[in-house]
Amino acid sequence: MKKNTEKILWVSFKDHLAEMMRKPGFKKAYDDLELEYRLISAMIDQRNKKKITQRQLAEKIGTKQSAIARFESGRANPRLSFLKKLSRALDVKLTVTR
Repeated sequence: MKKNTEKILWVSFKDHLAEMMRKPGFKKAYDDLELEYRLISAMIDQRNKKKITQRQLAEKIGTKQSAIARFESGRANPRLSFLKKLSRALDVKLTVTR
């Protein structure tokens, strides 16, 4: 019987991210996603502050709960009209700056 002599190296996420950020292609992609992540996080935080479910939010803006779930998970590329409906329903101002 052959012994398994492979070693597993555990690296923290923080260390792995620091290593990956040294790669130009990765850093650009990561930076490009930061705005999306911040927007999604802010919308989720506001929904939670208002103590409303995804289903309730969906009903408020005339869509399905699955559309809210896709947006919150980052699996959707929403139109500006969708973001405007969300911001109105959550009573937040949507501002884009450079």
